[in-house]
Amino acid sequence: MHMLHFGKAQWASALKLPCVALVIFLACPVNSMDVLVPPQIYALNGTDVRIPCAFTSCYKLDPSKFAMNWTYQETSNSTEKMFMTYKNKITPLKSSRFGDRVLFSGNLDKNDLSITILDVQLTDEGIYNCYVRNPPDRIQGHGTIQFVVLTELPPPRDSTIAVAIGASVGGILALLILSMVVVKCIRRHKNQELISDDEVSNAKGKRKV
Repeated sequence: MHMLHFGKAQWASALKLPCVALVIFLACPVNSMDVLVPPQIYALNGTDVRIPCAFTSCYKLDPSKFAMNWTYQETSNSTEKMFMTYKNKITPLKSSRFGDRVLFSGNLDKNDLSITILDVQLTDEGIYNCYVRNPPDRIQGHGTIQFVVLTELPPPRDSTIAVAIGASVGGILALLILSMVVVKCIRRHKNQELISDDEVSNAKGKRKV
């Protein structure tokens, strides 16, 4: 499998993912689902490239209720075309664009819904959408990735920096996902305790009356 090294500008975009995910988490309601994806991915024509997608939820994934869809669109104004889905099992859909070049490379046990595109083509460039449903979460999660295909590698001096930064990004993202889940679940538990205390107080007040 060929490995693609990104330049400084590309890795700057990749490093934004943990920060963006944290901002989204703090801004969203406690009971929402968060989908974590990089905003942009650069791929070298002819290589194999992984497109990451992960999600956080206080609810454990139930394979019988969980649903996932991957879609592709050429531009933001184009119609989305589904090429992979999950309903009780991972199912790649027939696609004249991708053929058999798209594989599921994630791990459902770790909330990882990533895919890998084999032998990337110039026609693969576009927008990729990762949709997630994890009942009893009511919100459908959605992540959007801009996929850019390059015809040549960035300068070698940038590749060395990319390797060092890339090794740290994966660890940072994994820790961020774990901390987000823990904090979210603690907040949910505290809210449930406050509701219970209010119910008890109301019940006592009614008895006194």
